[in-house]
Amino acid sequence: MKNWKKALAVSLACTAAWGFAAPQTEAAYQLNPEVKKPTMALKTASEIGVLKNENPELKNLADKDAIVVMTFGTTFKDTRAKTIDATVNAIKAAHPNVKVVTAYTSHIIIKRVQEKEGIKFPTPEEALEQLKADGYSRVALVSLDVIPGMEYNYDMGVYQNYKNQFKKMTLGTSLMYWQGQEEQADDVTETIKALSSQFPKQGKDDAILIMAHGTPNISNAYYSVIQAKIDEMGYKNVYVYTVEGWPSLETVMPKLKKNGIKHVTLMPLMMVAGDHANNDMAGDEEDSHKSMLVKEGFKVDAYIHGIGENKNIRDLYVARANDAWNALEAK
Repeated sequence: MKNWKKALAVSLACTAAWGFAAPQTEAAYQLNPEVKKPTMALKTASEIGVLKNENPELKNLADKDAIVVMTFGTTFKDTRAKTIDATVNAIKAAHPNVKVVTAYTSHIIIKRVQEKEGIKFPTPEEALEQLKADGYSRVALVSLDVIPGMEYNYDMGVYQNYKNQFKKMTLGTSLMYWQGQEEQADDVTETIKALSSQFPKQGKDDAILIMAHGTPNISNAYYSVIQAKIDEMGYKNVYVYTVEGWPSLETVMPKLKKNGIKHVTLMPLMMVAGDHANNDMAGDEEDSHKSMLVKEGFKVDAYIHGIGENKNIRDLYVARANDAWNALEAK
């Protein structure tokens, strides 16, 4: 038992209970027992890591389990097969006797895929409504998000809205969640190591630019942590930047010039190689990142593959799914 002090409120204290000697991805935080009538706000404030809820009113229901994999989705059919589908199939392989449903969080993409391909992916809400109708009582929610940003907030919203409609429900974390703090796992370092398996060999004049999405959410700060970890791990001239956040390409460009870089390899830090990777990053338009770099005198190559194509990354997503499943199975 390890006591953690958190300044969430004057009356709030949390504890984290560890079941294993190795760093864990589930922190079972609890309110101080002196808080006799905790409000919903206090309960919510103490939730972190893999979330878990049991509804005592449904405890007599027979266990019928399912996994719902939540992803933003993509309209790019080819990359979907190599990334999202490949990751979901890896999760299915790890849980061969469990029903696994893929749900898209982007309602626009759901509409476009249905119009173009005749395939109707459910929203997470639709998936859960169907599972409930089919008699499923326990559900592990799994996220294919990269960081716990706005899309992960959607996942948490689904969990909060549906957790009491099932006997038991859990929600796993995003690919990068823990940062090695307080004996927790270091998802960021883990992810960088997995991603590095696709890095090209570098000379002193070469750099790798990793394009993330970016977000107005405060989780945009993760990109600073990622860069700090990259530097700490000894990768030279490897920079993360974002297409819709900070740091931007303009932020990184002066570093390339200062270090005498002549050749750049661009690659996305996104599940799929969709519109951002093909157009914003590597397109031929004058405002694409590739064109902007070429205009500044750099030679540019583009690695147009979503991280879901990287088996090492898929293995990490399977691990996140296993965390959610193990919490579902735990007594």
